[in-house]
Amino acid sequence: MDKAEIQEAFIKAGLSYLVPHVDALVQNSIRIFTKPVDERCVPVGTSKLGGMPDLPPRSRWPSWHGVPQSFIGQIRLEELQSYDTQKLLPAEGMLWFFYAAQQDAYGDDPADRGAWLILFATSGLDKLQRRSAPSRLPRPARFNPCSLSYTRELTMAVQPELEISGLQWDNNEQRKYDDVFAAFHAADDLSIPHHRMLGFADVLQDDMREQSQLYSNGITDWESPEAEKLAQDAHNWQLLLQVDTDESLGTRWASTGRLYYWLKNLKLNIGALTATWLVLQSE
Repeated sequence: MDKAEIQEAFIKAGLSYLVPHVDALVQNSIRIFTKPVDERCVPVGTSKLGGMPDLPPRSRWPSWHGVPQSFIGQIRLEELQSYDTQKLLPAEGMLWFFYAAQQDAYGDDPADRGAWLILFATSGLDKLQRRSAPSRLPRPARFNPCSLSYTRELTMAVQPELEISGLQWDNNEQRKYDDVFAAFHAADDLSIPHHRMLGFADVLQDDMREQSQLYSNGITDWESPEAEKLAQDAHNWQLLLQVDTDESLGTRWASTGRLYYWLKNLKLNIGALTATWLVLQSE
């Protein structure tokens, strides 16, 4: 379904008042597809998931609780320019993603901070060096190298009330919306891993932006006045990368889950990466 078809579906479902908000409810993403590859054939500095990272010479391999983190992947931003329709990402540079080797951080506790690392660089990319895994990195925490291909793909919000300020919303309206949402996803091939950047996350449980906002600020009491105040800014969190369970990669997040990297005010903070959060969800 494209945006025009979604608007028509809103009208048919009795949700015509959502039509003017279609741009808020339907956003473009960059869908990522993996293909197993011999890493020796992958040029240094090329996008990939799994394998070994190509890092600047002085970069340290991150660790958490004394154990080296798993290398999840690296994304060369020049490859994404024709797919990033909102121009949220820098035109050039490299992003690297790491995560706790034991997969024991779910992003549901402020103490999980430090279980992941996102690196970003725009200079010195001609001097990158492919690193070998630290000897203390467990074998199951080393993932298979995969080359990447991309396409633009629309994504749809799960909960409209989180996207539209002041929307009066009840369970009956949510049921109608869920029917449109199901029709939007009717053609999805769930046998293919859903890796993506930007857009709305493919959630397996709940929307993660309020969770990211509160826990990144050290708040665990969702009913507190401080939580209520902070939650007003939750919509500023943006999905940066979603990594699915993928046989080709050798990833199994809590058996059949997904890993989500979030960044607050992405367009402003991508260079500094001052506000990030990670969530692991499973069915």
